[in-house]
Amino acid sequence: MTQYIIRRVLLLIPVMLIVGIVAFTLVHLTPGDPASVIAGPDATSEEVERLRERMGFNEPFYVQFFQWFGGVARGDLGDSHYLGMPVTEALIGRAQPTLLLMVYSLAIAMAIGIPAGIISAIKQNSLIDRLVMIFAISGVAIPNFVLGIFLILFFAVMLGWLPTGQYTSITEDPVDHFRRMAMPAFSLGFSSAALLARLVRSSMLDTLKEDYVRTAYAKGVAFKNVINRHALRNALIPVITVIGYSIGTLLGGAVVTETVFSLPGMGRLVVQSIARRDFPVIQGAVMLIAAGYVVANLIVDILYVYIDPRIRYGD
Repeated sequence: MTQYIIRRVLLLIPVMLIVGIVAFTLVHLTPGDPASVIAGPDATSEEVERLRERMGFNEPFYVQFFQWFGGVARGDLGDSHYLGMPVTEALIGRAQPTLLLMVYSLAIAMAIGIPAGIISAIKQNSLIDRLVMIFAISGVAIPNFVLGIFLILFFAVMLGWLPTGQYTSITEDPVDHFRRMAMPAFSLGFSSAALLARLVRSSMLDTLKEDYVRTAYAKGVAFKNVINRHALRNALIPVITVIGYSIGTLLGGAVVTETVFSLPGMGRLVVQSIARRDFPVIQGAVMLIAAGYVVANLIVDILYVYIDPRIRYGD
């Protein structure tokens, strides 16, 4: 297992290199001149050219990339052209809302999706099963930003139950913090909950047909114990895979959700940086999201061994 983890960590280098190449290329292919945007509409062509020279945009493309990626390899994501501060500092300053939003959304997805999938599998072809499937299809079909707008209209505008438009730190006022994070967390976690419900249902139905489950029933094991100790544990492996995948999806979905709910997180910073042509911030955020996604998948692979002792990674 130790050698496997070391190999996976070493594989992060080529993965992050590919991500860096793609992110850097796509960002620099977008229309618009960052120097012109930063200099402003009243700047002369000479001022824009001096700014472009100072920011290194006159260098060949490959020179710009290796200068930037060399800094990334040293832990330096560069400096924001617009904010005038290191990208790492800018992202860390916006990290709390994004990370908490991801945690809350994942908790909501698991709290809704896993029990719904279990109940649906136990009550196969019943009214409850059909209702869960309607929920699952709706969750996949409705984009999170559309759901977020409906939540704002209903709970904030029509009923006035929940506030929106500002962010309160959890250390400042925990109650107000959770009230303000309830809608964005639910809108972001709803689709993941629907996906989990479908997967848990399918996995549980397959597991409940296995011989060892029928044997447990024949021995007189209580129904609750059969579900929890035998069926659910063996059905969790594909579920954990989806949970690991959902972490990357939630990080990416936070970009739109934070914009809809005006949360001052990394996602909203990325959207603002795109409008400002602040390339270093966009590239740094993409690298962080990619790194979080890869690490989440590594943790999922390690968890497989503890859930199913039959799984062994060759050394």
